[in-house]
Amino acid sequence: MPLPEESFETGRLFTPRVDRYSQIAVRTNRYSVPVRLIGKRVRVVLHASHLVVYDRNVEGARHERLIAKDGCRLDLDHYLEALIRKPGAFPGATALEQARSAGKFTPVHDAWWAAAVKAHGDTAGTRALIEVLLLARHLPHEHLVAGLAMALRAGALTADTVALEARKIAQAEDEPDGTPGAATVTFLHEWRLAHFPPDTRPLPSVTHYDQLLRRRRASAGEQREGETQ
Repeated sequence: MPLPEESFETGRLFTPRVDRYSQIAVRTNRYSVPVRLIGKRVRVVLHASHLVVYDRNVEGARHERLIAKDGCRLDLDHYLEALIRKPGAFPGATALEQARSAGKFTPVHDAWWAAAVKAHGDTAGTRALIEVLLLARHLPHEHLVAGLAMALRAGALTADTVALEARKIAQAEDEPDGTPGAATVTFLHEWRLAHFPPDTRPLPSVTHYDQLLRRRRASAGEQREGETQ
């Protein structure tokens, strides 16, 4: 007989409800999930070395399994939508400390954050950093860190600049030589202007407005003559 088309599921199934801290309890440990799932019941498949969280049939989170009891594993990315609304909670977040320990939040992140806070203030600088962290959902981690470093050297402390530099680095790696050069930082509005198609429209004319002005002078002159008479 042929083997079944679908592989046999060896994980154990749980259906916990997400608490107000955006966490689920599985066995004796807790794991984070995206904040959009707070209050919902999710499906968890627990394997020997990892667990996968599903929102309906879509994977919502994946964690390395905790072996010790009463542990907590948090993913900083799961809390970014909440933290960008309350950036004051970011510095003391447990998820941030775990990201540092795991090497996902690097010294380059810290240096760029400190410079952004100095330039824009605590709230705006921290919010800019969270916007940079959200870019990691679409850009590789190593490219994002390199973009942060280049933006920091140029003093360009906006998420748009970091995104542009990260994409330039990715594009340079895709080129035949594969060696990114020491490109200078380009601000996003300058890049957009450079890539717009040439404007072939004629310059605007103010002839019609000049005609209105002549009519207005003529009517004003007639009015003055009437007053004199």
